[in-house]
Amino acid sequence: MVKDKKERILQKMFMAKIKQKKQKIITPTLFDTSKKKKNHEFTFIDLFAGVGGTRLGFERAGGECVFTSEWDSSCQKTYQANFGELPYGDITKIKETEIPAFDILIAGFPCQPFSSIGKRQGFMHATQGTLFYDVLRIIKGKKNKAFLLENVGGLVTHDKGNTFKTILEALDKVGYKVFYKILNAANYGVPQHRKRIYIVGFRRDLFKDENIEFEFPEGTNNKDYINKYLEKDVKGYSISTHLQKNYLFKKKDGRPIIVDKNSKFQIKTLVSSYHKIQRLTGTFVKDGETGLRLLTEKECKAIMGFPKNFIIPVSRTQMYRQMGNSVVVPVIEAVAKQMVKTLSKIKK
Repeated sequence: MVKDKKERILQKMFMAKIKQKKQKIITPTLFDTSKKKKNHEFTFIDLFAGVGGTRLGFERAGGECVFTSEWDSSCQKTYQANFGELPYGDITKIKETEIPAFDILIAGFPCQPFSSIGKRQGFMHATQGTLFYDVLRIIKGKKNKAFLLENVGGLVTHDKGNTFKTILEALDKVGYKVFYKILNAANYGVPQHRKRIYIVGFRRDLFKDENIEFEFPEGTNNKDYINKYLEKDVKGYSISTHLQKNYLFKKKDGRPIIVDKNSKFQIKTLVSSYHKIQRLTGTFVKDGETGLRLLTEKECKAIMGFPKNFIIPVSRTQMYRQMGNSVVVPVIEAVAKQMVKTLSKIKK
């Protein structure tokens, strides 16, 4: 018993030391992070990282991640389980000087209005007080070669277009040529319609005569459909008959999408509140103990383009939130590869 007590004390001291120094915690993972790539084409940092979908896409394009930030503890847990690294927390508390040098910044920052915050609080910069401000200060401080920002399609019209206008002006002012486009994940090999805006920027002074050419990936003509990924005779995900009768199918103003093995189409956007079983926007499967069920973890991963062996060590509710908030990995990969092509043209 003395030995066990001693081991527990040593373990506690060890974990406290790691936390204090913000060291990387290595855990069993499907990604070998113990050996850094020697032949990576570029380095990148992953801000507002979520569970690591953007990292997966950029690693597939030949990159190496040198820094990650994600404040949500549940997302940190999933990220750590897969990459063997515990992300740093609140980006607002991290100085630019604490971040190692890198080539590309990637960030899926929250959508917040700028003009009203700036006027009300008297900030020196229109974006100050928002999380985009922290993205901008890092770009300005590190002078990285390029960046990719991802957000909901509604960013373009948010706050009557003022938010998007402010973003473009701010990025141009710090020396970057910016390209943007709304892409639908349905065109990139996943069985889901999901429109997101992708904002790509390159540092102008790195290119001869500041002539920068970039084209967003066109996607593929090979559509993928939900019926290909549906599991059969699933237990534990069922929707009660009471909820079906008194909520899902009670009114005639609209019904959820019901899919089965014959459903050769792409479903609606998977949202972070999927666990709430929404009547008008949800997609449910004709299967399970009650004849109708929620999408399983495997099905959600397929919808978002994650590998089958991606680890999700959190509750089902958190799983839905994480998948619903994530990026679609194949879209990120396609955009990253196009960015690499442009970066290869940097003047020597």
